Order: sequence, then C-alpha cells, then structure tokens
Amino acid sequence: MSQNPQETPVPAKTLLANLAANAYSDAWEAKKRGEKVGWCASNFPQELTTTLGVKVVYPENQAAAIAAKGGGLGHCEHAEGLGYSNDICAYARINLAFMDRQSCEEMNMPMPDFVLCCNNICNCMIKWYESISRELNIPFILLDVPYNSEFETDDDTLEYMWAQFQYAVKQLEEITGKKWSEKRFKEVRDISLRTSRAWLKAAGYCQCEPSPLNGFDLFNHMAVAVCARGTVEAAEAFEKLAEEYAQAAKEGASTYKGEQKFRILFEGIACWPYLRATSAPLKENGVNVTATVYATAFGFLYDDNPLSMMRAYTHVPNAISVERAARMRIDVGRRNKIDGAVIHNNRSCKLWSGIMPEIDRRIQAELKIPTVTFDGDQADPRNFSEEQYKTRIQALVEVMTENKKGKKQ
Repeated sequence: MSQNPQETPVPAKTLLANLAANAYSDAWEAKKRGEKVGWCASNFPQELTTTLGVKVVYPENQAAAIAAKGGGLGHCEHAEGLGYSNDICAYARINLAFMDRQSCEEMNMPMPDFVLCCNNICNCMIKWYESISRELNIPFILLDVPYNSEFETDDDTLEYMWAQFQYAVKQLEEITGKKWSEKRFKEVRDISLRTSRAWLKAAGYCQCEPSPLNGFDLFNHMAVAVCARGTVEAAEAFEKLAEEYAQAAKEGASTYKGEQKFRILFEGIACWPYLRATSAPLKENGVNVTATVYATAFGFLYDDNPLSMMRAYTHVPNAISVERAARMRIDVGRRNKIDGAVIHNNRSCKLWSGIMPEIDRRIQAELKIPTVTFDGDQADPRNFSEEQYKTRIQALVEVMTENKKGKKQ
C-alpha cells in the first residue's frame, strides 16, 4: 500500500471499506474463472481458506448489510413464506431468502459450491447451513466446537478440533482441487496475528479520554476482521487506523462529534436496521460507546502451536462459560472507564441474549454502574421500538448524571 508522497493519504476507513468490497468482487471473479466459491460462517477459521487460496463470502456480513440498507424485512418475510419460522435468527432468514432468490439489490454475492460451518457461534448455524447444503445439493463442512462450561478450554477439546480442521483441509482440497502448503499456513497465521493485533490496538484507543473514535465506528470496520484477516492489506489498513487514532488522541480530536459526557458499554450485536436510531439518542445526550465485545471478538490471538489457534476459536462470546463471558465485559468496561451499559436483548441471537440477565447483574455488582436493556433484533426491523429505546437511554443518562454529581460532591 505504498503511496506517492505527493498524493493525499488515503484514510484508513476508505481502505477498510475497499477491502470489504473486494472480498465480494474477488469471489465473483473467482466464480467467473470457474473456481469453487463457498459460503462461510464468520467464526470459521479463515486460516484454512486463505492458505488454500479459496474464495469465500460471509452470509452473516451480507445479512447485516442487507438489513442496514433496509432490505431485512422483505427478506425475512420471504423466508417465512418458504416455511421458515420467524423465531429463528434473522441472519439465517435473510440468507435463506437470498438462497431462494439467488440475487438481491442491497448486496449481491455469488452462489456457493460448498458451505463451511462452525457452531462456536450457535447451533442454529448447523441447521441453517445444513438447509443450504440440502437445498443446493452442495458439500457441507463442519467444525464442531463444543460449548465450554469451564473458564479454560481443555486439551481434549483442542485435539478434537484440530483433527476436524485437518479433515476439513482434505475435504476442501478434494472439492476445489487446490493443494495445502504448511509454509503458506504459517505465513497466513503470522499475517492473521498481525491483523488481529492491529485491530485490537485500534479498538483499544477507546480507553483514551476523550475517546478518539465513536464506538459505532467499530461496527463499521469489523467486517474486514471477518473477511480479510489473513491478508497483508487488512493488517496494513488496521495499523493505519491505529495510527490515526493515536494521532487524534494526542490532538484531543475524535470521530465522535460533540462533548463526550458519558462512556458506555454497548452490549450485543448491533441493530443493523436501526444504526441511526440507536446512535442518535446517545449522541444527543453526549454518550459515547467506548466498550464492546462484539467487534473485538474478531481479534484472534494465538502462538505457533496450531492448538493455540484452536483455543482462540473457542473463546468467541457464544462458546464460553458465563464466568468468562462476564469477565470479558467487566474487564473491558473497567479498562475503558465506562459510566453505564446498554444491553441489547436481541430476539435473533437467543444464545447471546439468554445469559445477559446474569451478565447484567455481575456488571452492576462489580463496576457499580447503571445498566439498561432494550428489545431489538440484529436484522429484523419488526422487533425494535424506537420510543422504548429513547426512553431507556434517557433513564440511563439521568442515573449517570446523578452518579457524576455524587462523585463531584
């Protein structure tokens, strides 16, 4: 990404937007060349496909984009017309509708020749991807990640996962005709680690006061951490993002416009159909999001041991014990100096939302901060009330205001 010194530097957000778009255009080009292209779960180890040079696209990313562009309701209703219950994940319904239609205006992507699935996200993923495999008569590759009720992942689980990973390599070699390279695998792991470190470093500038970024920026940038983590271009773009935040922190500047009166944790997946509706009441009250585990969950850190890489994929938010899940939120909240928390009761993601009452209780107990919950959905617009959300935010602001007055006294 070397640039002519006389050229205007390209901001990191532009580089990241281009990388996210390229993930789809590259897949389309591969499809035109006659190569096999897959649909892949967001937390499936991208090291596998990147090493083989196999192009994949991510239905979750596409569903979020469709929802953010206003197409979520139409797709959900189409899937329900096919017989899929509206109780299942809205990402699944949007993608299953797209599978039936095979095209859409909001964000198109090539149809798959195989699917890569993992259940460290949820077990709904398995049935969702099984449906795709059955309907399209294409191979289904699964990496089973056992739910971990303990704080640490045991060695037997890691060995089990590594054996599956190696089998998935053989399956994908047979499907695509491409050959595995241990040397390339090592290179991809090194690049992925570099990308993850840069992404987490950039997000870490939320600790500054004032924060040099609007926390909702992380929701916009995280797509690259999903779809291009194993590329040098992604590593360089996130490193540039971290540099920009560092400079902004020195200057006291921020992408958050206005006075930052309060700092909060935004817990859960974003309401993609209502990004403006969820961000505007915060901004109006001087509230900035300085903590989230959703975006930073795609920073995977590990060492040269492949089992270490497997361990990283057992630490995603939906695959861990309540104790570890609570510790993630409490630690980031303490580091990033939050005054309160907004918790999304997400109808689509029942596994994530199901443990939230206990997580909420522990956050309040350890950090001594107020919290509020709101009902919503990551992609189905029917499950969100803008007025309810505004009321909850106003209530939170009132309590945080009183708390600040008390501290001053």
